[in-house]
Order: sequence, then structure tokens, then C-alpha cells
Amino acid sequence: MADFTTPSPQPDMDRNRLPTLFEVLSRRTLPPVDLFSFYIYMRDQQRSVDYLDFWLDVAQHMSLCRHYVRELRRSVMIGTPDGEKSGSKRSSQILENLGEMNHPAAGPSMLMSEKEKNQDAQMSAFLREEAANGANNGLNNGHSPSNSLGSTNPRQTTSNDRPRPSFMSSPMELTSDSNSPAHTVARADIRASAEKILYTFLLPGAEREIILPGAITQDITLSIEERGRDDPEVFDAAKDYVFQAMERDAFPGFLRMKALGNLVPPSLMMRLIIGLLAMFGAFWVAFILIFLDYPRHIRVWLILPFTVGVYALCSHQYALDPILALVGFSEYTFMSFSRIREPYVRKLLNKRALMVLGVTILIDAALVVLFVFVPGKRL
Repeated sequence: MADFTTPSPQPDMDRNRLPTLFEVLSRRTLPPVDLFSFYIYMRDQQRSVDYLDFWLDVAQHMSLCRHYVRELRRSVMIGTPDGEKSGSKRSSQILENLGEMNHPAAGPSMLMSEKEKNQDAQMSAFLREEAANGANNGLNNGHSPSNSLGSTNPRQTTSNDRPRPSFMSSPMELTSDSNSPAHTVARADIRASAEKILYTFLLPGAEREIILPGAITQDITLSIEERGRDDPEVFDAAKDYVFQAMERDAFPGFLRMKALGNLVPPSLMMRLIIGLLAMFGAFWVAFILIFLDYPRHIRVWLILPFTVGVYALCSHQYALDPILALVGFSEYTFMSFSRIREPYVRKLLNKRALMVLGVTILIDAALVVLFVFVPGKRL
């Protein structure tokens, strides 16, 4: 059988700007502004990783639906008996008109082209019609959350877990169309996926409930539980709302931390403490040497504590360790580092690192000259 999977999203190595949120979510960026780093930021800094998990699960649901419809469309076009599963000539016509649906990961509706919107609308219409036909034929009778993917493959994740399997290494690897499953997708898988999202994130008191406008949550609940829908359009309003919330509230802080700095808050606090202690020790020793009238060739050793203190305080002030940045590393959790591979971010951090080093050298030199050349006087 031919390989019908779409190519994996390729990072844009020529991008001469900071990435957008959608580029990060669709895995078109490299560390330290990749999806892994954004997940860590949402988990550790924003404390709202459930919103990102919801987005990723909805994207996975969209990819599942696309793969299912692509398989069914091909079976119709090559005239296999599977084509009869479409249920009607109208459904077959919809399948034939869909095209290959090779556009990349599902994004917010405001960023989709007209062709993508039309294809996704036709796909949802087909899935709604098929669900209705299946219900009439008893396909979904007796289906309950206990039979869903979320129940047969429980994922008791919390905000403190490692990054979720759905974009790292899920059983079906369906974060985007680039990760189509190796096996055939059953119609029940789509239903189970929609129910898993509902029962995990949206119902009141859910395990990982996210806060959405009541009208959106109510409409999704009615669509899935009472109207029997499981097509991707069910989640469009919630997906757009969550995307805009992350873009407005979380993504600017993520770019500031990762594109303009390379340290996480625990490291910043450690550098602040080290810097203050080093500066206290440097001033204390400096005044002792002055008031005991030690010669300048001994006082010049003050350069050591002053350098440590100024370097640590400047690193804290700019959230950037210049030496780490110049050798190409960024911290994603405390004392865990990854290479800076995004070209524009690497260039930006190198410029800021040189600036921070310049400030550090200037302040350090001023303090050392002051306390070395000031006349000593023994008390």
C-alpha cells in the first residue's frame, strides 16, 4: 500500500523574526522556543498546562478525523467494498470532493485558508451524517465513556508530570497530520476521542477542568451527549477561545523568557542570592583592606568576589547568563539545559549576552579601581 502520510512539519530555518504561537504549536520551531519548552513554561510558570493539553487533544482529534476520512475516501475512489460504508451516494460525493486534506496541523479558524475551512466543514458534515446513519443502524448504541479511548488508555496526568505523550510519543502519535497512525482508524475511535476531551476537560468537576464561557461548554456538551456529534467542528469555538487566551496571556511571557533570556526563575533566585553574598563579602573585605592599609597589589584580588557578585546580579537582572548563551545553551528546568537551535533566537541571545558582559565588565572594573586605588588609612 502506498504511503499516504503527509510530511512532518519542517522548522523554518530562514525565519528572521520571533515565531508565532501557531508555529510553536504546529512544531515548526526549534529549541528553546519549541513545543516542548512551551509545555514546560505552561506547566511550571503559568500553572495552566491543562489549556495547552486541551488544545493538543483537540488537534489530535482533528488529525484522527482527517486520517479516518482519508482512508474512507481512498477506499471509495479505488472501488473497494469499504466504500459502501459511506452509507449513501451523498456521502460518497462529499468524500470525492474533499481532496487529500494535506494541510498541516489543525489551527485556529482565524488562521485557516478558505480551502482549509471548506475541507474541514465538508469533513465535519460527512462525519455528522455518518454518525446519524450509524446511530440509526445501532452503531453507537450502548457506547459510553467506559468504552472510550480515554478509559481504555487512562492517562492520569497532572500539571507536575513530564510533558504529555500526545506530542512526545503517544500510542497513536496524532498531534498533527504529520503523525498519522500506522493502523486503520475505526469510527468508534473518533467517538471515543470526542468523549475523552469532554469528560477530561469540559464537564463541571472534570479531572482537569478548564474554565470556558458557559455557552461554549454547554453547546459542546449538548452536541456530544444529546446530538451524538463527534466531528471536529464541535470544538471550534473552544479551540479558538483557548488559542486566543494562550496567545494573549502566556505566549508573550514565554518569548520574553526564552528568546530574550536563558534562565528559569529558580536559577534567577540562586544567582540573586549568590550575587548578594558575593557583593557583601567583597565590600566587607575591601573596607578591611583599606582601613588596615594593605598595599594595592593585595587589594587587587578584590576583583574575584566583585566579578562573581556583579556577574550573578547582572544575570539575575537580565534573566540571561551570558556565558551560557554564547556557548549556545538555554535552561528549560532548573540546572537542565538544551542547545539553542532556533537561528534567530541564537542571534538575539548572542547580542544580549555581549551587552550583559559589557555591563558586567564595566561595573566590575569601576568597583575594583575604586577600592584598589583609594588611599589606605590604618585606624
